[in-house]
Amino acid sequence: MGKIIAIANQKGGVGKTTTAVNLAASMAATKRKVLLIDLDPQGNATMGSGVDKYEVHATAYELLIDQKPLAEVVVKETSGGYHLIAANSDVTAAEVRLMDVFARELRLRTALKDYRSSYDFIFIDCPPSLNMLTVNAMAAADTVLVPMQCEYFALEGLTALVDTINKLAAVVNADLKIEGILRTMYDPRNRLANDVSEQLKQHFGDKVYRAVIPRNVRLAEAPSFGTPVMYYDKNSTGAKAYLALAGEILRRSEKKTSGKATSV
Repeated sequence: MGKIIAIANQKGGVGKTTTAVNLAASMAATKRKVLLIDLDPQGNATMGSGVDKYEVHATAYELLIDQKPLAEVVVKETSGGYHLIAANSDVTAAEVRLMDVFARELRLRTALKDYRSSYDFIFIDCPPSLNMLTVNAMAAADTVLVPMQCEYFALEGLTALVDTINKLAAVVNADLKIEGILRTMYDPRNRLANDVSEQLKQHFGDKVYRAVIPRNVRLAEAPSFGTPVMYYDKNSTGAKAYLALAGEILRRSEKKTSGKATSV
């Protein structure tokens, strides 16, 4: 069964979509079968995957509202080597329509049920707000990966997000857990960044990834070329950081799997 990871943070501008695109590409580069689901109506993950959001034949709207099979909605050709469920402004309408449908929180989970075994990893790029699309993502996910900047207000926002995850776990997905906390746009010369980083480690321990995503010009440039950074500049610090993150996630997943096997 493929692992489903929602990439979420209620605060915008923390590198959430950058993480979704580049982590998906890094996992695909390790020969894993990867699906990226863009649930953000801005469609930035779609464009960053080399897919024109204005020209796609179908989006997450058709998956959630029309309940078309995933196989009819998926885009198989992307610049990152992974499969994609695209998004554009139509997905805004999906959020509204979801309010009137039965079992609205579970639409995405139901849509993925028969297809998750086709992939090793399914990443969901969530909108930067707690709406019905984000609730669907967390109801479908096994875990939540939280990208965040090492700033004071980001730390406060993380507390609120953890509370939200716990509440959703109690209502729609009892197995939902935090996959990990990813420090993004990190500048080791910044004293506040180092202080917040230490606080994160104290509060969340090994949930904080060792891999750190630095501030990097190449990471910022790559989306305008419609490609993940590893195919824009494979030697950049941004590309190496996301490959390191992918390796860390794989090692953690394998460790948990072997631990379960041993306990059985």
